[in-house]
Amino acid sequence: MREPSPEEQEAARRRRLAEVFGEALPETTRDDRPDPQERSEGSTDDWLRAQVPPHHG
Repeated sequence: MREPSPEEQEAARRRRLAEVFGEALPETTRDDRPDPQERSEGSTDDWLRAQVPPHHG
C-alpha cells in the first residue's frame, strides 16, 4: 500500500476537522447572497409604518 501524497493527507485532515467541528466559515457571506426580501424604493417607508404599535395607529 502506497503512502498518500501531501495533498491527499491535507484533504483527509480537512474532512476529519469538518466532521468534528463543522464548517467554520461559510462559502459565502450575507453580503454575497441576494436579499431574501428585495426592497424597492418605498419599502423602507412601508417597513417603518408596519413597525408602529397598534395604539399609535
